[in-house]
Amino acid sequence: KCLLFFLLIHLYYRIFRTDVASVTSWLAPIIWEGTFDATLIDFIYKQQNLSIATTVFALGKYTSFLKDFLESAEQHFFVGFRVHYYLFTDLPEEVPEVKMGENHSLTVRKVPSLNRWQDISMGRMEILEKLIENELAKEADYIFCLDVDTKFYGRWGVETLGHLVGVIHPWFFDAPRDRLTYERRPESQAYIPAGEGDYYFTGAAFGGSLEDVHHLTKTCREQMNIDAANSIEAIWHEESHLNKYFLYNKPSKLLSPEYLWRDINAGAAQIKIIRFSHVAKNNADVRPNP
Repeated sequence: KCLLFFLLIHLYYRIFRTDVASVTSWLAPIIWEGTFDATLIDFIYKQQNLSIATTVFALGKYTSFLKDFLESAEQHFFVGFRVHYYLFTDLPEEVPEVKMGENHSLTVRKVPSLNRWQDISMGRMEILEKLIENELAKEADYIFCLDVDTKFYGRWGVETLGHLVGVIHPWFFDAPRDRLTYERRPESQAYIPAGEGDYYFTGAAFGGSLEDVHHLTKTCREQMNIDAANSIEAIWHEESHLNKYFLYNKPSKLLSPEYLWRDINAGAAQIKIIRFSHVAKNNADVRPNP
């Protein structure tokens, strides 16, 4: 069985595209349409009886995105595998009723309201850290952390699983290094010097094994606390700290911008399918502060 498993994995990674980079300099695969066989990879992982925890935060007016997020997830997100959504919200009474598929479940957790969207964004790391520590050790094999103002349009499946998984930001997937918006102030714990960096990763979607994501969230939370004590807020908040972490703790798998696109973007020749995307919105309408 072990030999068969490794042969199948070998075949899985023998699929390449020539118009995009499908592997990093540290030999981590980059997942694009046309770089994996969905039937084969599903067969491989079905043997393992996996469970995937998935966290989403919907505070204030962001609850308006929940129906589309959950309904589209049930059509496309790890279909046929065990999924447990953990929804954190200050308005549990506004969570819509959405029919869950087989082996999919939803747990709603109430959290306090916050006055700044930046605090909501950065506070997720501590909540994720504690969730993994206190509940998930025996409940899940992998975890993904996703933004709620999004919608699924195509398959997001087990081809995305890995020890540490980052999603390449849709605005910067083909940008030169000097255009990547890392935190450049040495005073911040998220600081990345000019000339360094591999890819720019979105904070709207990341995941991996429980152990690896726990280390990521704990490290980012500690670094944000140090910044806060010094009255510093990184340019892109927890996303800046995530990019600092990924620079020195290389992801074992990268997901192409198919796995987090933006409705406001023009099309790109490299994007053959949009699997998951932010939805168009007026930030002033949903955010509690500018």
